Amino acid sequence: MLIQAPRKEVRSWTTDSRRWAHYRPRPGDVVIATAPKCGTTWTQQIVSLLIFQSGTPKDVQNTSPWIDFRLPPIERMMDFIEGQTHRRFLKSHLPFDALPIYDDVRYIHVARHGLDAFMSWHNHTSHYSDTAIALQGQAGMDDETIARPLPRPLPTPREQFDAWMTEGPQARLLDDAPASHYFDIERSWWRERGRENVLLVHYSDLKSDLEAEMRRIAAFMDIEIVPALWPELVSAAGFGYMREHGATIMPRAAQSWDMGHKRFLNEGTNGRWRTALSDAQIARFEEREARELDSALRHWLNGGRRLAGEPRETKS
Repeated sequence: MLIQAPRKEVRSWTTDSRRWAHYRPRPGDVVIATAPKCGTTWTQQIVSLLIFQSGTPKDVQNTSPWIDFRLPPIERMMDFIEGQTHRRFLKSHLPFDALPIYDDVRYIHVARHGLDAFMSWHNHTSHYSDTAIALQGQAGMDDETIARPLPRPLPTPREQFDAWMTEGPQARLLDDAPASHYFDIERSWWRERGRENVLLVHYSDLKSDLEAEMRRIAAFMDIEIVPALWPELVSAAGFGYMREHGATIMPRAAQSWDMGHKRFLNEGTNGRWRTALSDAQIARFEEREARELDSALRHWLNGGRRLAGEPRETKS
């Protein structure tokens, strides 16, 4: 049953939240919703392993469609989703209040430190293929609220930082996923962390104890773990395994990035911003973070569950 209709639209060169109007939920569907470059594909891989109970590499990119991605015709995408007979798991880069929320759908939100997400985003957008740039650019030109080509990032994160940090209505026209979008997404999911069908996961926790986070996700999805199979699933959820089998997991990446899946699954590391950005830029981000987010959410984003505690039990 629908318990909350979308309360706003989000539209960019890649994203159109209106496409979710075509979605027809099934009990047990899983929606993995994150800000860009916060562990979306990693979590899709984990959920895939738990659903299919096999470490054999699978095409996660196509099996777990990104509904709000505006480029594929929505009718074709929905026909594909409706034809799936396994437990479905879908992807989104939308805030909670831009999605339709159903009581029998599970929502997994994955968070990451904002500057780690920015560093990964700069790498991601700096290496688009010509085809990706052209397709996204045309999508923007065709949207009357954008009506301009895809903006290209400056060569280094330090140079791109000011555009990414732009505030106000202009921000969405200077970057496909500006800091304002990141803050909006994180605020929206944090507010809903107490819902029984919402689980918050943190990128740093996945890195520090992958097995424990996989157990949290399995419990949230009501999936019983087969002990004999568990080591295989944990191994297949590792970043190294995903890079090794990236051509299978992300078969369309070769069309979108100059090095295909190797570019998309780049380093998976945190903290590169400490040397890539200036002290003044880091201070500027932290000042804005303090304005935009409450202290409990900032603590969570900067440290994850192991430092900030279980989100459901955390008071703002």
